Order: sequence, then structure tokens, then C-alpha cells
Amino acid sequence: MSPSAPWWRSAVIYQVYIRSFADGNGDGVGDIAGIRSRLPYLKSLGVDALWINPWYRSPMADHGYDVADFRAIDPLFGTVAEAEQLIEEAHRHGIRIIPDIVPNHTSDQHAWFQAALAADPGSPERDRYIFRPGRGADGAQPPNDWVSVFGGPAWTRLPDGEWYLHLFAPEQPDLNWQHPDVHAEFESILRFWFARGVDGFRIDVAHGLVKDPELPDLPPRPATADGQPRQYARHPHWDRDEVHAIYRTWRKVADEFDGDRAFVAEAWADTPERLASYVRPGGLHTAFNFDFLMASWTAKDLRMVIDDSLAMLGDVGAPATWVLSNHDVMRHTSRYARKTVARWAPNERYQPEGDVDLELGIRRARAAALLMLALPGGAYIYQGEELGLPEVEDLPESVLQDPIWERSGRTDRGRDGCRVPIPWSGDTAPFGFSPADTTAAPWLPQPANWGQRSVETQTGDETSMLELYRTALRLRREHPALGDGTLTWLDAPGGVLAFRREPGFVCVVNLSDQAYQLPDHTTILLTSGPIEDDRLAPDQAAWLAV
Repeated sequence: MSPSAPWWRSAVIYQVYIRSFADGNGDGVGDIAGIRSRLPYLKSLGVDALWINPWYRSPMADHGYDVADFRAIDPLFGTVAEAEQLIEEAHRHGIRIIPDIVPNHTSDQHAWFQAALAADPGSPERDRYIFRPGRGADGAQPPNDWVSVFGGPAWTRLPDGEWYLHLFAPEQPDLNWQHPDVHAEFESILRFWFARGVDGFRIDVAHGLVKDPELPDLPPRPATADGQPRQYARHPHWDRDEVHAIYRTWRKVADEFDGDRAFVAEAWADTPERLASYVRPGGLHTAFNFDFLMASWTAKDLRMVIDDSLAMLGDVGAPATWVLSNHDVMRHTSRYARKTVARWAPNERYQPEGDVDLELGIRRARAAALLMLALPGGAYIYQGEELGLPEVEDLPESVLQDPIWERSGRTDRGRDGCRVPIPWSGDTAPFGFSPADTTAAPWLPQPANWGQRSVETQTGDETSMLELYRTALRLRREHPALGDGTLTWLDAPGGVLAFRREPGFVCVVNLSDQAYQLPDHTTILLTSGPIEDDRLAPDQAAWLAV
């Protein structure tokens, strides 16, 4: 990695799900004060930047992804002044700050939508959103058959008879990106936060902003045979070509400010080629590599994803951005805890198969971490991943808060299981998540055994997941082969991944059911588990100096 290359080409970015990271004021909900108090921990972990989930003023119908005011911090989390303090303090620690931005929709409490509700059909106020008359003789049917990501129809009817579009919850009306006011407003919001020192933005639903103006019914999805390449299917509201003009303008806004300000797109795309279109020259800087997250735990599938991603992104001069978990999917420790780890498709919910073997999940998660952190490009770590936290799959139904739970008719438990507040210290809840004298319980209950997974318990234990991550991130910073660049595959049996990075680095991951003799090397830099006689056990990984 060239020292003069932009930081975002090789950065390891830590995702802070703000509600569940650290509670500074004792109300049971994480906040900016909590993040500030844990900056020394993040510095010791060795991350380059923080992506912070939405902290804007919000009624919290979708935990902050329903934004009422993009220029204000929600009182639950703090103030704009506190956000500015966090940015300044993080920069002193050498850590950059990347907030979320939510351009597909607003809250139904946003001033624009309230004005639209007060106005008549066909009014300029309604043009900023997507309002339509219904179908049928009395307009009682939705304008089309689109469905909400959270379940149920994507349309809600108002008393005056018009319907409005919401691809997520009814409290999240979709904006009309064909309206110039929408473009101007978001360019202004970007400048507002760039001027306060943020280093970039993660763009929520980056693939969803532009809709087919005809609003046609959904086409049938083409069936893809297992093992066959996925095909691009033109869709009326996902991943439309017109979205890229928006991001070319955003790139120009970012370039107005010093310091390599950067964007990362949450863009779920049918194929690697479609993903690469978001990061062409003049477009966004990076995009999450969800193909890697969605891959099965097989050498064949992982190598195909790695090859396709590097080839397509390399063609447009963009770095890969690898990710294993986030706030929207089952934690990978639990995905990998099933004997069979199924691959799944974009814009679908993961459906686990079989019984949970958490010991197996931890072993695979350790190996996956070394694989991800050795690949060319950047990487994202979801808070608690470095502690080996599993999905909390047995939360009582009475505490579930994700809108998916109700919208699905209580058939899909939603995403709360990966959002449980993380453990810092102690033997009982809230495990250091809140101040010691607090009486408020965490907003989601923590498992009783989480003390054994806490930062305090794992610190200094060379066998712990936390120390594995700390060591891997230190080596990644120190070794000239790691970060952005290229890789060369080495000959290995079918169930083994082995690649070399220059100068003098080899990563080996054994996904077979047999031990594998490590290739010639001068030093074993790091392994995900114990090594005997230079033989790598199944579901283990090693970093070698050669």
C-alpha cells in the first residue's frame, strides 16, 4: 500500500450501532457520550474510522432510519455540539468519523412530509414524495403491487384518497429524487456535516433512490439454478442506472473539502458488475461487498466471490470493501455455527438451517476474520464481532422492537438479535454498557453469560477473539503487503484457500475436513487456532511470512 494512497482504500472501519455500543448517561440506550468514553478502546483495537448508525432527530420508528431532521442530533443520543466534540476527539486518536445518511426516505414527522399531509393532492408539497391515486373504480387499491422490505404493501392511503410510497415502514415515506428540491437539500446536508469535520458518509439504501416514473408492477424474478452465476434483472425501484448521476454530484461535493472525504454505499446489486458501477471514476469511493458476507463457508464459493469482486472493482480502479456482519443480518458467528452455511441472495433475509454449534461458529469466525483482513482493500468490523458475540436468537417476543416483527405478522423476528448492547465488564447486566450507578435496564436484554465475552474478560487473554483482532489489526498496519493491492493464488487442495501478497506474505484458510500441511515459510505470524507440526486444522487460518 503506497503511503500516499487515500486512507479509504485500505481502512479498517468499525461500525458503531449507537444504541447498543455504550450508554454514557444511564438511560439504557447508547449515545455520543458513550462513544467518546470508549475512544481509547477503539484506538487500542487499531481501527481507522468509525461508521456510526443514524444519530439524527427521529421518532425512532426504525431506530433512527426514519429521520425528522438531518441537521439535528436526537436528544436520545446527544447534541450537535457533542457530535462536534466526538469528531474532534476521535481525530486526536487518529480515528475518522463516518455517519450514516438516509437519502431514500424521511420520517413521516419530517417538516416536508407534514407539509405534504397538510396540502392537497397535486400540490408542490406532495411532489417531494411519491403520491399517487389508487387503482380500481374508487381508488381503493394501491397504485401497484410493490411490497415493503419490512413486510406488507409499500403503499399507505390517506383520508383524502391518495396513496404514498414507503419501501420500508409507513413512517418512512420515500422521497421523489426526480424533484430538484430533494437534490439540493441533500447536497446542503452533506456540506453541513462535512463542515463539522466528518470524514465521509455511509449511504443507506444507496441502490433504491430512483424509481421507474411509470411505477409498473414488479416483474417476475428470474430463477437462478444453484451454482450458476446470478443474472441482472432490471427492477422498477432497485439499482436503476439513473441513480449514478446523483452520486457523481455527491462526489463533487465531497471533493470541495480537504482530507479525502469518502463515501461507502450500501448497494445490494444482482452482480459484481452492477456493484462496480457505483464506484466508477467520478462516482462513490467504495461499496460494501455483500457477496462476501452472503457467501457459503466453502473454498469454492469464497474464491469465486473474491475473484469476481477484485476483477470487477479493479476494472474501475476501486478497492474492495469486505464485510462479515452488520446491524441488518445475523451475526456471522451464529451463521457459521450451522454445519451447512447457506449462500443467500441480495434483498432477501437469511434463513439459518440446522442446529447451533457455537464452538464451530467461533472457530470459523476466527478463520474468517484472518481471511477478510488479509484480502486486498478495506474491511468493516461490526461492533461486538471482535468479541465473538453470537446472535441472540432467544430474545423474548415481548422485547422485540424491530418493525419487521409486527409488519411480518410476527412471523419474522427481525434484526434485534444482532443489536443487543455489547458487554464491557463485570459479571451481571448491564456488563459495563451503562454507568455503574444506573437503574435503567439496557434497551434490549443481554444474555446472562455475556460477562465471559466482555472486553474486560478477553483483554490480555491471548486465546480470545478480542486479542486475535488486536493482533491481526496491528500486523495489518505493520506489514507492507497488507491493505490495498493485489493477490496471487497458490496451488492448494480443493477445500483450501491460499494466496500470496507481496512482499512476503501468505494467507492460508482450511475449509476442508482434513488437516493441511502449511506451505514453506520463515515465520508463522498469526493463526486462528493452535498449530501442531505446521498442520492447519479444519476451519482454521494462518498468516505466514515467506
